[in-house]
Amino acid sequence: MVKNLGIGTGRRKTSVARVYIRDGSGKIVINGKELAQYFPQGEHAQMVRQPLMVTANENKFDILINVYGGGSNGQAGACRHGLSRALCQVDQTNYTSLRSNGYLTRDSRMVERKKYGQAGARRRFQFSKR
Repeated sequence: MVKNLGIGTGRRKTSVARVYIRDGSGKIVINGKELAQYFPQGEHAQMVRQPLMVTANENKFDILINVYGGGSNGQAGACRHGLSRALCQVDQTNYTSLRSNGYLTRDSRMVERKKYGQAGARRRFQFSKR
């Protein structure tokens, strides 16, 4: 039986990530794939690792993440948010460093909805005088 040390839920745009922290050697698995395989873009993989680097926990825990919804940028942000929350559960002393870097703040920016009678959220159709 594997024991979860911390559980965190992260959200960004329309993505939701459930993060489970367990004792281990620093392996990160997202939706059954390795981190580098799931996020081939280096910047997204780096974004997921940021909370571990700030708290100096790179090789202390195994991390299991289930993420769904949105695109790769939103999913990476959701993973970072969830991982930060889970690290706070594991050790409360991580809170100040994660808070000061802004990893515990839920980024509430969402895509504005498209309105009827318009080409997009704010863009109008071209005006024709005649």
